[in-house]
Amino acid sequence: MRRFEGYRKGINLGGWLSQCVSYDKEHFDSFITKEDIERIASFGLDHIRLPIDYDVFMNEAEEGDTPNEEGLAHIDDCIGWCKEYGLNMILDLHKAKGYMFDTQAVSDPDRFFKDAGLQETFYETWEMFAKRYINERDLTFELLNEVVNGDFRSKWNEIAANAIKKIRSIDADRKIIVGGVHYNNVFAVSGIEVPVDDNIIFNFHCYEPLCFTHQKAYWVEGMTKDYDMFYPADVETIRRKSEEFSPDHMGAVFHESLDRGGSLFETIFKPACEYAEKNNVPLYCGEYGVIDQAPLPDTLAWMKDIHAAFEKYGIGRALWNYKNKDFGIVDDHYAPILQEMIKVL
Repeated sequence: MRRFEGYRKGINLGGWLSQCVSYDKEHFDSFITKEDIERIASFGLDHIRLPIDYDVFMNEAEEGDTPNEEGLAHIDDCIGWCKEYGLNMILDLHKAKGYMFDTQAVSDPDRFFKDAGLQETFYETWEMFAKRYINERDLTFELLNEVVNGDFRSKWNEIAANAIKKIRSIDADRKIIVGGVHYNNVFAVSGIEVPVDDNIIFNFHCYEPLCFTHQKAYWVEGMTKDYDMFYPADVETIRRKSEEFSPDHMGAVFHESLDRGGSLFETIFKPACEYAEKNNVPLYCGEYGVIDQAPLPDTLAWMKDIHAAFEKYGIGRALWNYKNKDFGIVDDHYAPILQEMIKVL
């Protein structure tokens, strides 16, 4: 399988220009600085993934949206810092106009797949970035963070293909990342059907088993503050614990391939790897990580196991998350194992 060169090991900057705790100048100026990028480079990583929200880099108005130059300047700054410290960068559209994976963040997330106007704005967004960053060759575009509703798989393929065509008309060689449905589930990779070339990358996210990586997570329906889960665990235990929550989040652990035994991650990654290899496309994991409520020794064991699978198959990846968002590895929770985690990364 082809490798995503220059994007072997990275980390997310979630919470800065996307899913912000505050959308004011003080937050944008201080949450991530040049010193953070220098620190990330010192970890031995080769790239960062930068999630961005439409309403951070665009001013929305009834008479027509216009670029928000202050918001765009933060993206420009990050690109410059990454260049200075030898890091590549992924520009991830975490929230498009009218769509976000967090279904509570937009009034009707499915509307994006039915509304030609919103789709046109999506294309215009990527045309803007293609023109603005035409000379930034260490920058990769990720079309959309996570498509949730699997019913729109075909429509998403159509939208993604159109966006790729729009970008290609401006920049023929831009690296472009495309993910599948069901929150970028690894088993959705085989449903990605877009025209491929040497600069297309297939993407998935992995928080399996979610009952471990998201224990005590307040946003998971049915999760409680006293819920505990350990790692490693056998498939039967994982499935029993996962049955307590929505199958939309827990579906991968019920896949029949796990019944044949073998490493959890190697088993669930294999079909995606085979599909990527068949299409001669690199495979990338844009998000993976463990919540700061899990036991530290178990977290480290999980990290070692998933990285072993990444290395076996040659999958590039970016850890969620650098700072805050309940997963930040530089936060106090991870301090006792931070150096060990960096070695694993």
